[in-house]
Amino acid sequence: MKRVLLRVAYDGTSYHGWQALPGIVTVEGVLNEKLTELTGEPVEVIGASRTDAGVHALGNVAVFDTESTIPAERFSYALNTLLPDDISVTESFEVPPDFHPRKTDTVKTYEYTILNAKFPVPSRRNYSWHIKSPLDLDKMRAASSLLIGPHDFRGFCSSKTQAESTVRIIYSISVIKEGDEIKIRVKGNGFLYNMVRIIAGTLAAAGGFGKATMEDIEKALVTGDRTLAGKTAPPQGLCLVEIEFPLLF
Repeated sequence: MKRVLLRVAYDGTSYHGWQALPGIVTVEGVLNEKLTELTGEPVEVIGASRTDAGVHALGNVAVFDTESTIPAERFSYALNTLLPDDISVTESFEVPPDFHPRKTDTVKTYEYTILNAKFPVPSRRNYSWHIKSPLDLDKMRAASSLLIGPHDFRGFCSSKTQAESTVRIIYSISVIKEGDEIKIRVKGNGFLYNMVRIIAGTLAAAGGFGKATMEDIEKALVTGDRTLAGKTAPPQGLCLVEIEFPLLF
């Protein structure tokens, strides 16, 4: 028996999120199905991040146990012959049998894309949030600086959050304009349910698409009052870029 790690990229448009659920199509469900077909044994992967419906990934992580004779590093090649075009395994390798991607220290990087243009672009509707009013990048960057470091982010998460602690550490936030797109890249040790989308909505509000002020954001951090932060940005602009495991690799 060996434990194999997969790095998984996907376009989340056609999926009801990552987590396998009966009767609906999810990324995890497709991976389970294709790994079971490939190995001839029942497989259920353990994912590092349970992305929502419509959210994309360049580097989500999953592990599974198998007795298959296929070398761990060859699973990426074999599995990609069975997966649909909107899911790809970019790397596979063996990890220690007790490695669990959700019970190990991580550094996660997400990127949120805003299409800041007068009119929507249909080909980008599944990969960005269209905001037609001009956004002030300097104000967005100033607001982002308030979120750096360890904070209690209970005011920046969904009421569905079930985490034991709402304290997280954000290592960096960059707000970069590339043509008519604004990219918000957030790196931290972990994120609460909808936290990155709420951060994106808050920075957009600070930039002019809403009413969030520096004082509002500071109060949201101190009091945990969700109404002081911005709206939850739509899922299609969000991409999980990378998950790192500093203590293991």
